[in-house]
Amino acid sequence: MTREHHVLVVGAGPCGLMAACELRRRGVAADVVEAAPDPQRGSRAILLWPPTLRQYRDLGILDEAERRGVSIRALTYYTDPRRAMRIPLLPEMAPLVLPQEATDELLEAELHRLGGAVERGLTLTSLEPAGDAVQIQLRRADGQTQARRAGWLIGADGVGSTTRALLGVEFAGARLPTTFLLAEGRIAGDYDPEAIHYFLHPKGVLLIAPLPGGRVRLSAPLPEGVEVTDDTAQRLLDERGPGGLRVQELAVNTTFTSQERIAARLRVGRCFLVGDAAHTHSVVGGQGLNLGFGDARNLAWKLAGAIDGRLDPAILDSYDIERRAAAEQVVRTTARMARQAVLGPVRTWMRNRMFSLAYRTGALARVLPPMLSGWSIQYPAAQNPAALLPPRPRPRPSRRAGALPRVHTQSPAWPPQSDRFELVTLGPEDAPHRAAAAALARAHDALVTHRHVVATKPGFLLLRPDGFVAASGGNADLGPLGDAIARLTGSTKELRA
Repeated sequence: MTREHHVLVVGAGPCGLMAACELRRRGVAADVVEAAPDPQRGSRAILLWPPTLRQYRDLGILDEAERRGVSIRALTYYTDPRRAMRIPLLPEMAPLVLPQEATDELLEAELHRLGGAVERGLTLTSLEPAGDAVQIQLRRADGQTQARRAGWLIGADGVGSTTRALLGVEFAGARLPTTFLLAEGRIAGDYDPEAIHYFLHPKGVLLIAPLPGGRVRLSAPLPEGVEVTDDTAQRLLDERGPGGLRVQELAVNTTFTSQERIAARLRVGRCFLVGDAAHTHSVVGGQGLNLGFGDARNLAWKLAGAIDGRLDPAILDSYDIERRAAAEQVVRTTARMARQAVLGPVRTWMRNRMFSLAYRTGALARVLPPMLSGWSIQYPAAQNPAALLPPRPRPRPSRRAGALPRVHTQSPAWPPQSDRFELVTLGPEDAPHRAAAAALARAHDALVTHRHVVATKPGFLLLRPDGFVAASGGNADLGPLGDAIARLTGSTKELRA
């Protein structure tokens, strides 16, 4: 007997669990299958930046995540081991350190609460389009096979994705040549446990990041041919660190390498790729998990809207366009940071001089936190079904609205927790376009809400369910905006028919 799924997610890592949770909270039945018989353990990806924390908030798991994690208050850079360049982080730029096994536990518990399930010990062996569904074969460890049928399939099965391979999607790119130390445990000495520390030493960058329970993570590029021993972490601390820090115990003492790859397609018919199945890059800056969670949110509101009929299914074409752009931006950024970690003596001197200058002028504090936190990601407007109007300069559509304090600080739940767009009008209390915007929202009340923010300059913003700007403009643009929303819902097709 073939089992039916509305949406089946392959892979019970954090991105697969997040995708299923995002869909379930929107009323879409989504379940997960996983090849491994047991949940993975270990800290692995630890940095959760603010856009991800808003997803945790919307799922109702943020308080527990904060209880288990470590809130980071600053980034600290050292061109001289004893002279700190400290960049305090505002709340909207500050990450939470949470071991990945805790993230997995929280998300799986939430998925069960939402009515979803994770089935372990099932390996995907084949998938075939079947009209308005995908026909799937799964195999258990004892060799027994099962047939499944899903309306939609999401591949979240990691860098070695079976889903991607069965779809015949190329995973272009290359392995990075640098090997990094990964050590976790306890150290004694004087350091700020609420900051992430980067020591920009001529022999390579050293990272010290706090972990829950008073532990730390140490990471550093290793010279070619160096093997990790029990004293490697201490030797690197002495060589590149501030001095006076002693390794007391290590629970993890290993190495890792990275790759830079992006799948040639993130959507094939009714199948989608998210997380490491879609893209992978250097771990510098802790971007990977957050990029995958962004995939899950981007796909979930669009897929839910297409399934329940509020959105034209053509909106799903924008998933590949937008998340490929996000992946390309992150790969470029992390590639630059990774290469900055392993420079020769002359380039190290130049890098450190530039860092010091950028710190003194304030440029480092202005540019680095928004870039690392993910607020700088923007989507292309050209040939994008989700871009509703031609770009306007302030702010351009397809950018995050996270840096618009006038808009979101007046709404403590920003971005909206519903799956409706939010039309925000700006201007005096009695601005004439306020009433027109309210009428437009009422005409599309299944998709759009309205809010007014008192401001000097009149205009409007249309914020998407994921917090990106869908459209912006002045009073005269409200008419075209209404037409664009009608196209988004597919109602113009109904009128033509």
